[in-house]
Amino acid sequence: MSLKLDHVNYTYGIGSAYEMHALRDVSLEIPDGQFVGIIGHTGSGKSTLIQHFNALMQPTSGTVSWNGEDVWADGYDRRSLRFHVGLVFQYPEYQLFEEDVLTDVMFGPKNQGLSKEDQQKRAEDALKLVGVPEELYRKSPFDLSGGQKRRVAIAGVLAMEPSVLVLDEPTAGLDPRGRDEILDQVKYLQEQRSITVVLVSHSMEDVAKYVERLIVMNRGEKVFDDTPEAVFDHYLELEQMGLAAPQMTYLMHELSDNGLDVDIHADTVETAEKSILQALKKRAGEI
Repeated sequence: MSLKLDHVNYTYGIGSAYEMHALRDVSLEIPDGQFVGIIGHTGSGKSTLIQHFNALMQPTSGTVSWNGEDVWADGYDRRSLRFHVGLVFQYPEYQLFEEDVLTDVMFGPKNQGLSKEDQQKRAEDALKLVGVPEELYRKSPFDLSGGQKRRVAIAGVLAMEPSVLVLDEPTAGLDPRGRDEILDQVKYLQEQRSITVVLVSHSMEDVAKYVERLIVMNRGEKVFDDTPEAVFDHYLELEQMGLAAPQMTYLMHELSDNGLDVDIHADTVETAEKSILQALKKRAGEI
């Protein structure tokens, strides 16, 4: 099942003094199992875009379809769609509200009409997947650390067994260790469950490390949609949009400009290290 947007436009405050075009003629398709990153400066349209994915917002024009069906057609079950396309908002801990962690995660399956037994099984399975230990299940979610709250919020969406998991800046406000733990877990989930993941992030390092496809938004338009390596080739254009490529991209281009035969597409520490060592050995005549 794929999620598809066809010439989608969205305008806030139509006809008012505050009219603003948030999305401009956006077309894209996200197939099953893909790990997609969406980046863009503040106000680029990222959050507006992802709220169209599960029909939280209706396009001013254009169509949004799930599994080939227009989600805004008369009679379409948009409530069911939101079980298939799960959205975790930025600072998801503000979505927590139940008296304990397990009950909070059971809320989604409960709304799906599952039995109490199935609700609990879904919740426990989801909490295990995101690495929340059992001793926290009966604690108040408000007593957890920031990283633990994020995990619980993600588990609450996973418990509904969505086909698509959309994460809006899931690591905002976390320290580097907490950020890596959350994103490593998301990558693990994507691989284990073969679900589609859409990651909205402002960190180029994060998207370089985790995603296989990168969409760049600017002033409501989709300006790039390709592999991260291909997108980062446009690092000068990205800078003009208020974005920066990963630090490794700048380093590798500088080394290449200074005569070292490195892979300018290496955009993570691991790939850059391998390329630099190989280039140094080649220069020394060892290979």
